[in-house]
Amino acid sequence: MSGRVKVGVLISGRGSNLQALIDACAEPDFPAEIACVISNVSDVEGLRRAARAGIPAHTVAHGTFAGRESFDMAMDTILRRANVAIVCLAGFMRVLSDRFVEDWLGRLINIHPSLLPAFKGLDVHRRVVESGARISGCTVHFVVPELDSGPIIAQAALPVLPADTEDALAARTLLAEHTLYPLALKLLAENRVRLDNGRAMFGQIGDAKGLLFNPPLR
Repeated sequence: MSGRVKVGVLISGRGSNLQALIDACAEPDFPAEIACVISNVSDVEGLRRAARAGIPAHTVAHGTFAGRESFDMAMDTILRRANVAIVCLAGFMRVLSDRFVEDWLGRLINIHPSLLPAFKGLDVHRRVVESGARISGCTVHFVVPELDSGPIIAQAALPVLPADTEDALAARTLLAEHTLYPLALKLLAENRVRLDNGRAMFGQIGDAKGLLFNPPLR
């Protein structure tokens, strides 16, 4: 794995997107490797996924800290000791402090289950179904201090079906996330996208081969 970009993944639960990243990093030509996993909740499936893959896993329980910044700095220490260059939020259910975000700006990414800037925040799939929207999807974006507002790296779109429930839409969206997140991480690890003056700036990303992914990622 020598020469690969080291990645830290922050989780809070089952870690299905973490597993997608683990699987991608297992490919010999993938440009990144996961150096550590941090969960703010103990005894979750995501930690067991990391252990099965032989990845160092840590629990940093947010409730044991006096405030958000001290909690974030504990995570920061672990990430830097592991020589992490990119941090991926994968179902991490804590709002990060501005200081942490600024320290990792341009190297901190998140996946959100909507086509941002639409449907920021929580309860996304319920709100999408109730709104009558016909298209939904997921977004990987750079993290900035304002919640779910960072420059967009990549998106995948899928139809909202007439019979969709919140759970049905969530399940299909999650499958799209599992494809999109590794591809977006690949773009960043290969320096084909960067954060520049509040915008996601792209280098060569290949030719478009379909309508659901923008930008084309293969």
